[in-house]
Amino acid sequence: MKTTLGRVRRADQDFHLIDPGDRIAVGVSGGKDSLLMLYALSMYQRVRKGDFTLQAVMLTAGPTPPDTSKVEAFCEKLNVPLTVRYTDLYQIIFEIRHDRSPCPLCAKMRRAMLCDISKELGCNKLALGHHREDALETLMMSLIYEGRFHTFHPKTYMSRKDITVIRPLVYMPERDVIHMQQRLELPVLVNDCPANGYTKRQEMKALLQEMSKRYPHLEEKLLSALKNDDQYSLWEKEPGPRSPRDEDEE
Repeated sequence: MKTTLGRVRRADQDFHLIDPGDRIAVGVSGGKDSLLMLYALSMYQRVRKGDFTLQAVMLTAGPTPPDTSKVEAFCEKLNVPLTVRYTDLYQIIFEIRHDRSPCPLCAKMRRAMLCDISKELGCNKLALGHHREDALETLMMSLIYEGRFHTFHPKTYMSRKDITVIRPLVYMPERDVIHMQQRLELPVLVNDCPANGYTKRQEMKALLQEMSKRYPHLEEKLLSALKNDDQYSLWEKEPGPRSPRDEDEE
C-alpha cells in the first residue's frame, strides 16, 4: 500500500489535486479502479491529517439493480458516507438509442450525473479512478480515430458544472491496481454492461500490450512524454483554460 500512497502523493504534488478544506466526491462504480482509489484516498486523508473530506457516490447503470451491500459495508469500514443513485442509463443507451458505440455517450452522461450529485452533496471536487493505462489508451484512441494528440488531464475544472475533476491514480499501472485489488480483497462488482470487452478502448489496451512486448518501457516513456516540461506537454503542471470540446471529452 505504501507504493500506491506514494503514487497518489506524487500525483497530488505534481498537479495540485487536493487543497485543504476540499470536499471530494469519489465516483465509485464497483470496479477495481474506483474501489482502490477510495481506499487510497481514505489512507491519504490520514496522511494529510484529515484536511479534506470524502463522500462516495455510486450510480447504477446495468439492466438490473446491483447488490451494493458489500460496497456499502466497505465504505462503512472506511468511515466514508456512500450515496447510491439508481439511473436509467442502460435503458436510454441500449433500449432507446441502440447506439453502435455506446461508451462515449455513457461516459459523458455518467460524468454529468456524478458532477450534479457531487454539487448537490456540497462537494467541490470529483475524483475518478482512471489509472495510467486509461490515459495512454485515450491518447492512442485520439491519435488513431481523431488524428490529434489528446488525453484527459489529471486535474480539470468543468466550468459548465463548476466542479473540478481529479484523477489521483493517474500514475498507477493497471497491473498494480489488479495486484492491490487481490491483496486488499476489494468487493468488486460484476460488470454486466453488454459492451464490456468489445470497445475501442479494449482494442487500444490490446495494442499497447502488444507494442509493450517489443518495447518493454513503452508505457513509462509515453507517460513521461505526456508530462514533460516543453511547449508540447499535454500534462503541464498548471493547465490552461479548457475548451468546451475538451470538457465534453474528459
